[in-house]
Amino acid sequence: MASMITLALYNIIDTFWVARLGHEAIAALTIILPWNILVIAIGVGSGIGISALTSRRFGEGNIEATNHAAGQVFPLSGLFGGIFLASAVFLPHPMLTFFGATQDIMDYASQYLRIIGFGVPFLLLSIMNNNLLRGSGDALRPMIFMIAGAVVNIILDPLLIFGIGPFPELGVQGAALATVIAQLISAGLNFSYIIARRSAYRIELHHLKPGLSILFDIYRVGFPSIIMQITESVTFILLNNVLSTFGSLAIAAAGLVIRVADLAFMPAFGVSQGLLPIVGFNFGAHLWKRVWVAVKLASGGLALFMAITMVVLEIFAPEIIGIFSDDPELITIAVPAMRIVMTSLFLIGPAILFVTTFQGLSKGKDALILSQTRQLVFLVPLLFLLPRIWGATGIWLSIPFSDALGFLVAGLWLFREYKMQQKAGNWSDIPARTS
Repeated sequence: MASMITLALYNIIDTFWVARLGHEAIAALTIILPWNILVIAIGVGSGIGISALTSRRFGEGNIEATNHAAGQVFPLSGLFGGIFLASAVFLPHPMLTFFGATQDIMDYASQYLRIIGFGVPFLLLSIMNNNLLRGSGDALRPMIFMIAGAVVNIILDPLLIFGIGPFPELGVQGAALATVIAQLISAGLNFSYIIARRSAYRIELHHLKPGLSILFDIYRVGFPSIIMQITESVTFILLNNVLSTFGSLAIAAAGLVIRVADLAFMPAFGVSQGLLPIVGFNFGAHLWKRVWVAVKLASGGLALFMAITMVVLEIFAPEIIGIFSDDPELITIAVPAMRIVMTSLFLIGPAILFVTTFQGLSKGKDALILSQTRQLVFLVPLLFLLPRIWGATGIWLSIPFSDALGFLVAGLWLFREYKMQQKAGNWSDIPARTS
């Protein structure tokens, strides 16, 4: 949770400060979100695959293979980082047009994108190294390294955006530069820790040579995660293009709501990561009663917690939006948008846990289908349909409607699995096998 919150903070901090430059600057950062999601998709998917592979090699006692797998972090972050950097520097306008940028935010968006591209290799290295260290059982230092970068970003943002003290006034370019410096520091801490042999890995130069069989093993595990996040990126592109028909104020309002939602969703992802090994262990031990008790407790508790969060966000929506901007036109759009979008918050948590349960039951196909259903089957059609009926309000309504439908489908799918296991006679707690 801490690592994910830190990733979200980069966008939130930049948005907080650039909001002082006007709603166009907020909209510019919002337009770039699909590109950011693609970067994180590659980093997280590759990192998950590398972490899983190194964990397996550690378990086998094959240290050479472990280090060779770990060494793939460096060529992969360089390769993908170079691709994203080139796209940001040489193709900013075509990409931003495709993402739905309006003319009044194009300059801001291209300025930010060109600079932020230089930080992508460092960001990918940080994300992959974080997963690499977690694969060796070290969860603390990755969190520290990411938080250190976030702190640097917090300090540098106002200095470089507004030119405080000896620093130049760079506007949105300053926000991008602050983020790049923060990502460089975070990557440097990760790199130095691993190279200094303070981790469980002993990576030599020959371990950096890419191996096709190793890459296949990495992406056999990490590819589903990449696909899921690419779907999210595509959905954001569609959302931005629909929003752009209502102007940059609507894009900016969506950007503020998304930033708040990113933080509000974090407890769901944290509980999901806690539930996954519990379901997996009890499934492996044939303790089916404990599987379903854990799912019910986690889902009910999370629904209650997120319902309370929803009420708080609904009540204090004007104050929360006001933290970012005092533009009355923007507030007029963003406050009702936030109140509409957050109405389904208490459903999102359990829906995520339902998908997690299928992952723990080793039913990856079911989990993948359910995770895509909300966005591809429900949200995308609603984004095109509801604005035709209710205008910009239809955009905001499409999100809770798709959340509710996704929750219903995932819940029924899980209930079907529950009944199937009950019918199969898997209700008696059978001790875990010892051989």
